[in-house]
Amino acid sequence: MSEHIEVRRDGPVLEILFARPEKKNALSNAMYRAAREALEAAQTDGSIRVVLFGSEGEAFTAGNDIADFAAAAGGERREPEAFRFIEALGRAEKPIVAAVPGFAVGVGMTMLLHCDLVYVAETAKLSTPFVNLALVPEAASSLLLPLRIGHARAFAMFTLGESLSGAEAFTLGLANKAVPAAEVLPAARAAAKALAERPLGAVLATKRLMRDVAGILARMGGERQIFGERLQSAEAREAFQAFAERRPPDFSRLTS
Repeated sequence: MSEHIEVRRDGPVLEILFARPEKKNALSNAMYRAAREALEAAQTDGSIRVVLFGSEGEAFTAGNDIADFAAAAGGERREPEAFRFIEALGRAEKPIVAAVPGFAVGVGMTMLLHCDLVYVAETAKLSTPFVNLALVPEAASSLLLPLRIGHARAFAMFTLGESLSGAEAFTLGLANKAVPAAEVLPAARAAAKALAERPLGAVLATKRLMRDVAGILARMGGERQIFGERLQSAEAREAFQAFAERRPPDFSRLTS
């Protein structure tokens, strides 16, 4: 487990909370592993009917810890816990609720595409700036985000790093409700409890009918391969070096 992942039980609801507020809940390798293990355990625990993802502090998550990305770009070999967590989301059969009080960056945004109910702060900021780091989308978001909000908007989010407010996310159908930040977690908890009271068999069958799991996992596999290739690219090395040196990256001398 990780000290930065807090797992709580509230009756039939399992809460998985990102608890690294001093780093805006940036996800380390250990955090991905702990969150995945909790999510997978919930699938086989008959007493758990709903999983809720939340966070401590003002951010949901700033996404992957940049130090891990930089290490991978530099050739360091690590267990791909981020991709294992993402795959667990894609495979999850029980309903997932998310409470997003603030920043949701990278995987913090793309994981919401695998959540069945999403509650966001009106002032939350959702972004997928993968190309800014010379990378590509993950979590099957290259498939799911255009389906949800359209190709043009999704392409701008991926390649230009454009963000959405919580209010915009609600309008575009990425969230069930946009509420004041202090009301996000209570709203998500209330929804999770209400969902847990529904007939579980019917809920699971409905979720299966609404998701093409095979297609989602296939897209995740394709993204994972290209993502790994991109991490080893000269563009990625420049992006992470620039980030470490606190300067804008210069891709003008690099080819694809």
